[in-house]
Amino acid sequence: MDCGGKTFEEAVSRLEAVVQALEDGRLPLEEALALFAEGVELSKLCSRYLTEAEERIAVLVADDKGGLKPFTAGGG
Repeated sequence: MDCGGKTFEEAVSRLEAVVQALEDGRLPLEEALALFAEGVELSKLCSRYLTEAEERIAVLVADDKGGLKPFTAGGG
């Protein structure tokens, strides 16, 4: 799965760096706005990854009647 040229892990890592820079509060306004916009896009990307993963998991754990089996931590 590769959306936007970044893996999920790369996108999360970059998003964390963006959030940290914004929380620091020392950026000029224009730079902060640019980083905020990047953060929004990264958040959307991560959300797409998670939605795709959820859909794949739903297919893998679907029971024979089309319903979903409840998740159990032990795998059983």
